[in-house]
Amino acid sequence: MAVSMQRGCLVGGNVLWAALVCLGCRLLPPAGASSLGAAGGAAAQPHRRFEYKYSFKGPHLVQGDGSVPFWVHTGNAIPSADQIRITPSLKSQRGSVWTKTKSVFEYWEVEVTFRVTGRGRIGADGLVIWFTEGQGLEGPVFGAADTWNGVGIFFDSFDNDGKKNNPSIIVVGNNGKLLYDHQNDGSTQALASCQRDFRNKPYPVRAKITYYQKTLTVMINNGFTPNKEDYEFCAQVENMILPSQGYFGISAATGGLADDHDVLSFLTFQLTEPGKEAPIPDAEIPEKDKEKYQEEFEHFQEELDKKKEEFQKDHPDMQGQPADDFYETVSDRELRQIFEGQNRIHLEIKQLNRQLDMILDEQRRYVSALTEEITKRGAGIPGQQGQVSQQELDTIVKTQDEVLRQVNEMRNSMGDTLRLVSGVQHPGSAGGLYETTQHFNDIKEHLHIVKRDIEHLVQRNMPSNEKPKCPELPPFPSCLSTTHFFIFVAVQTVLFIGYIMYRSQQEAAAKKFF
Repeated sequence: MAVSMQRGCLVGGNVLWAALVCLGCRLLPPAGASSLGAAGGAAAQPHRRFEYKYSFKGPHLVQGDGSVPFWVHTGNAIPSADQIRITPSLKSQRGSVWTKTKSVFEYWEVEVTFRVTGRGRIGADGLVIWFTEGQGLEGPVFGAADTWNGVGIFFDSFDNDGKKNNPSIIVVGNNGKLLYDHQNDGSTQALASCQRDFRNKPYPVRAKITYYQKTLTVMINNGFTPNKEDYEFCAQVENMILPSQGYFGISAATGGLADDHDVLSFLTFQLTEPGKEAPIPDAEIPEKDKEKYQEEFEHFQEELDKKKEEFQKDHPDMQGQPADDFYETVSDRELRQIFEGQNRIHLEIKQLNRQLDMILDEQRRYVSALTEEITKRGAGIPGQQGQVSQQELDTIVKTQDEVLRQVNEMRNSMGDTLRLVSGVQHPGSAGGLYETTQHFNDIKEHLHIVKRDIEHLVQRNMPSNEKPKCPELPPFPSCLSTTHFFIFVAVQTVLFIGYIMYRSQQEAAAKKFF
């Protein structure tokens, strides 16, 4: 019944398509050669469909039991929330991840995002992206099995053959009968290769591998820019026949040297030729599987409802509150961090303002006390000396007035800074959030001005004849005179000679018993 309905839909679709083509031929004028070429180029693009069962990507990559949905990991692979570490930076490590089911499409495209990082200038050994007929869960070839049937794209970072052509990317095919040539880095079996350095890059390295119409193409994003679409050509193999169904995987290994091999995402796309219709997603899942998945979903839903009821019984005070209120979003966390930083800056500036007020009060008391003292001295000395004291008084008063003026300027600057901080903490409009960077720059500039003014004030108030000097070293004590030294040496010499003579007598007496 389902087959007859599909045939009917196909026949109806073909008739409708033919009618539309005839109507277009009547309404549109004849196109030139360039138009035909453009249409041919557009028609050559395959239909691209994302396959979630053969892909993984963070965040929330790992389930509660530590497994990755639709994937299996072996060896030293460590899945986490954002990535899968195929091998850690330890010696002699192997790991791999593979899809649990075979692919059901002939042509495909994978986009792999990974990082290879290490402390040394040279790394080892590398990682491989696989498409094979069987799962190569463990083995000697970069953590996967040898004699595979399919293709492996090798990202080899160690130079085994000593030709100084690593790091390199090598495409190696196998029909299930060949052993990988480790000594020559697979160069004798390479179908295509290119030299690219993929270690210790500022951004993740991206590889796009496309198998379409018996042609395998490898494109590389070298990780120097954040642009995800900045790919460059690496290698291409034509007339390559791969299994129609296979497993996708990625493996890595370390040797005497070690690198961290981290895979951030593995995205798989099904490619369909333009002349063929893309398969309907619902048609790929049998009815038995649908019923099975529906039963599992209902079972999980029942367990979730039970757990919710148990939680509400254990926490009656939290009933009625939505679950989303218990978690902090990324934007809320960023705003909280910004306001906490602003509060700390606000407190520091307030403390600095209090210290400036204390300095200002001390300067005022110093000026008043100094003025009274000089006035008293000038009143007791008549004539010329009184005039000199008056000049000194004027100079000191002017100096202190200038100090007070500078302190007031610093205080005003601190007040402006406080207003800026208050404006950031309590923005009057939505645009205030976008001016946070400008407020930070203004606060930084004001703090630099305050620091420079305080240093100038300290240097100004320090008398020229009171420059800081290093403390003088105390005289080295001499507890032993020359006579005592020679007497000590003579006594030591006599004791040493006596000990030698006593030791010789003891050895001579001991020899008599042998």
